[in-house]
Amino acid sequence: MNSVESVTVRVPGSTSNCGAGFDTLGLALNVYNRITITRAQGSDAIPERGEDARAHSMVRDAAAAFFGAAGRERQGFGYRIEGEVPPARGLGSSVTVIAGIVAGLDALHAAGLGRRRIVEITAAIEAHPDNASAGVLGGFCVSRSNPETGAYLDTIRFEVPPEVAFSVASPAVELLTKESRGALPVSVGYFDAVRSVNAAAYVVAAFASRDYARLRHAAGDFLHEPYRLGRIPGGRAAIEAGVEAGAWTGWLSGSGSSVLCVSERASAQRVMAAMQAAFARASMACAGRILEADNEGLRMEGAGDAARK
Repeated sequence: MNSVESVTVRVPGSTSNCGAGFDTLGLALNVYNRITITRAQGSDAIPERGEDARAHSMVRDAAAAFFGAAGRERQGFGYRIEGEVPPARGLGSSVTVIAGIVAGLDALHAAGLGRRRIVEITAAIEAHPDNASAGVLGGFCVSRSNPETGAYLDTIRFEVPPEVAFSVASPAVELLTKESRGALPVSVGYFDAVRSVNAAAYVVAAFASRDYARLRHAAGDFLHEPYRLGRIPGGRAAIEAGVEAGAWTGWLSGSGSSVLCVSERASAQRVMAAMQAAFARASMACAGRILEADNEGLRMEGAGDAARK
């Protein structure tokens, strides 16, 4: 009998799309949420303190998916969400919750799902695998989906060294992914698609080869950024200012509202200052973070054992 009564899971936030890698590229960052799960009576999820309705809905969806995948009868649990990943800012907050709940329940019930299955379950709930693979596996992730069903198939990942810095500017605007997708067109032009494929492939090659200077101006996108950045006052100007200040490239993080620039560590403070100044000129309050890649992914931080009888 499994005697573990509580577990804590640390899950990194992430940036996705990375320019033109729409629903495909994800990169884990060293900003974290921690999900603590404890056994409880009944068959439902019980917040240990006041979680908002959106978070509770994600927790319940993740729990239902876990018990279905594990073939287990539903059991109640209490949960607590703590950390630094802001919700609805394009930094993978929903994945930290969903993957944290699935992994925590997996540990609590000794189901042995494994990381790949956790990515698969999380990606199915999210409806895309980019943040899911990065949050669970860590590093820079290129994920493949079934072209007919969209179901997650596999991920190839690369580690990213700490000398590569990510300057993230998060304006005080929440953008839910589902709502942001409503701004996207039904179709895009043929040559816009070609240019985006070219940019995405080159960005992957730069990360795979660790020739990061090749990222300079490489992350241009014609699939989603032209339609989303206009909803974020100062967003496009912040990316351009960061590149002018020394960043190799920059992109809209996920569906926003955060924007991100990639640079050498030595240039990061200057890049961050330029990005924040651009948002200030647009009269937008903005939180700034200088981050590095997280190459570990999801991690169990602790488990409490009940007294053995």
